[in-house]
Amino acid sequence: MKIYTRSGDKGNTSLFDNSRVPKDSARVESYGTLDELNSHLGMARSLVDDQNISEIIKRIQRELFDVAGELATPDGDDFPEKIKQKNIEELEEIIDDLLEKMNKEQLSKFIIPGSNRCSAALHIARTICRRAERRIITLAREEEIREVLLKYVNRLSDVIYSLARYVETELDYVDFKSEE
Repeated sequence: MKIYTRSGDKGNTSLFDNSRVPKDSARVESYGTLDELNSHLGMARSLVDDQNISEIIKRIQRELFDVAGELATPDGDDFPEKIKQKNIEELEEIIDDLLEKMNKEQLSKFIIPGSNRCSAALHIARTICRRAERRIITLAREEEIREVLLKYVNRLSDVIYSLARYVETELDYVDFKSEE
């Protein structure tokens, strides 16, 4: 089996339903950014020592295929596996669990990210997730996107932030000094 088809040589790609769109369309940008996020989460997972955190990341990676798949389907109803409200609630449980284990006073302060490789990779993933959310919002202005997808990606950036803060080995706070 060859991985090249030559069908994209003129700047178009196939969606899940075999329709063709430009490779720089809002739809392709949306699921392409999720693919980038998934890869960075894989990098973070390869660097984490905590098995529980590794499993959380892996589960998120799997769910990202459902989000991306639905975005790659012009009529999302045809995609077999969909994110549900239950997935959002599970993300919220992860956030609550991680925050419970952290110093609450420190959570409201900005930190310089990346005291270790895993936290640095997670902070990169967090920023990619936020970009993916912006791309999906752009797509939602053009086409109907289920609200639960937007909520999921929004909550996901909070989970990734919580994971990144949780695995930081040193918190280097940003102090804003007022000029007096």
